[in-house]
Amino acid sequence: MVLRVGVVGGGQLARMMIPAAVNLGIEIRVLAEAEGMSAALAATAVGDYRDLATVAAFAAEVDVVTFDHEHVPQPVLRALVDAGVRVHPGPEALQFAQDKLRMRERLQALGMPQPEWAAVSDEAQLQAFIDANGGRAVVKTPRGGYDGKGVRLVSSAAEASDWFAAVADDPAGSALLVEELVDFRRELAQLVARRPGGEVRHWPVVETVQKGGVCAEVFAPAPNATARLVEVAGEIGDAIVSGLGVTGVMAVELFQTVDDRLLVNELAMRPHNSGHWTQDGSVTSQFEQHLRAVLDLPLGDTAAGAPWTVMMNILGGPLEGTLDARYVAAMQEVPHAKIHNYGKDPRPGRKVGHVNVVGENLDDVTFDARAAAAYFEG
Repeated sequence: MVLRVGVVGGGQLARMMIPAAVNLGIEIRVLAEAEGMSAALAATAVGDYRDLATVAAFAAEVDVVTFDHEHVPQPVLRALVDAGVRVHPGPEALQFAQDKLRMRERLQALGMPQPEWAAVSDEAQLQAFIDANGGRAVVKTPRGGYDGKGVRLVSSAAEASDWFAAVADDPAGSALLVEELVDFRRELAQLVARRPGGEVRHWPVVETVQKGGVCAEVFAPAPNATARLVEVAGEIGDAIVSGLGVTGVMAVELFQTVDDRLLVNELAMRPHNSGHWTQDGSVTSQFEQHLRAVLDLPLGDTAAGAPWTVMMNILGGPLEGTLDARYVAAMQEVPHAKIHNYGKDPRPGRKVGHVNVVGENLDDVTFDARAAAAYFEG
């Protein structure tokens, strides 16, 4: 019997599930938001993921529904579940990726290490938090933010006055999330997968480097990570994925503080940018693992296949022309680099692809990955 997976969302994550599905003998279908999106190769429907009738019709043709993003509304998700559709991850878990305040509350209940935080409903509450936490804080909109959007560093509550006005009109909530400005040494990410039957596997913890709020580089495994750090990061990932009942792949973004604590920053309940290195650097990629997990198949080995893998995002692409003209030069210069194209037109700040390089020496791998990615810039 051929298993059919339906992916809601036609972005690059859905696109990168396609080769894994082909290799596993799985039929993959995509509900894309518009024609010509990244995952057009498998797009069997185009429609609004916020419309129940559209999503329900799509779900009727597959064995399980999963996601390229976390933006499908809760009423749509719950209606699917009530109709007997297998939805992974389900709405009970996804709510914690969709709403950062709920995420903080639930992680606190699970005893997970987090920055100091609060829900604030007006400028007075925000200013009190700022004053109590060194005069600066990070304010976040609870819903809808990603890649640095919906995040502000503030030293005065007045700097978030427009956001207070916006949430006052939002029926989903009337508070902002404020967090302490963490004094961190670096950012890490722990990728983990869980299937409905309860099996959990995690990959080696990685270091991520952000530019303009967007992940630009990933080093796998995280350089200079102690055995204890690796152990704790894995324990945090395993505890969260099980405690929230997540099914599929989940990324836990972490701060490593200057005093070497690990604090949970944010969660993503889908394949994640910090896991793109697994396509070429792990026994099982995050995309294959996600498909295995949502179908409740045995999970694959998450061991690294080489001592080092470095992933470089291609952000924006060339100012003129297309990416295609740059491929020959990049392949010629770094023939062992794996170049992944999302099929997107270049645009400032846009993720249009990434490069993976694996090898024995971190300095050499980093140099080659940056050299290959540089061919697609400017």
